[in-house]
Amino acid sequence: MGQKINPLGFRLGTTQSHHSIWFAQPKKYCEGLEEDKKIRDCIKNYVQKNIRISSGMEGIARIEIQKRIDLIQVIIYMGFPKLLIEDKLRRVEELQMNVQKELNCVNRKLNIAITRIYTPYGHPNILAEFIAGQLKNRVSFRKAMKKAIELTEQANTKGIQVQIAGRIDGKEIARVEWIREGRVPLQTIEAKIDYCSYTVRTIYGVLGIKIWIFVDEE
Repeated sequence: MGQKINPLGFRLGTTQSHHSIWFAQPKKYCEGLEEDKKIRDCIKNYVQKNIRISSGMEGIARIEIQKRIDLIQVIIYMGFPKLLIEDKLRRVEELQMNVQKELNCVNRKLNIAITRIYTPYGHPNILAEFIAGQLKNRVSFRKAMKKAIELTEQANTKGIQVQIAGRIDGKEIARVEWIREGRVPLQTIEAKIDYCSYTVRTIYGVLGIKIWIFVDEE
């Protein structure tokens, strides 16, 4: 059988770089990891609570964290940052306060920056949120997948594969459905592939969405 591996971890050091950059002693490593998770969860919860786009998407593509001895630098890559830009300074300060409270870091400064992505639908996380929103509104899954593929084609990608697994359309037997457009060379390490897996809670159970996007070849 084909052994599946996470395409991002498989390409680390060639076309993919780490989303968190810091150094810790082996004994302190797990604390650093938990801290990262807290920061990411805190930011996602804040965005979910305060910012509602019409389609109910957060629009966060990824969150990068860089830690130094006295500074934690967080960069949020957003597809639809107009939500945070309305009163940007106040929102960002509020978000910083929330994260600092969560971490209770006394001797370290926290700095949050927001970067805009100009082709949001070229990012699997934002696309997965779009599909999740459609599935929650009981749109048929094939329609949602095709619409997602149309959106990525506008973002000039070379290929995309979308997979949905679980009790699709509320059927009693869970199954896996997938659709591919263009090329998605998962075996080629030089190929830059963006990937995400996303869970959706629908009224008839949990569905899993996986998206692979072939951006370009190095």
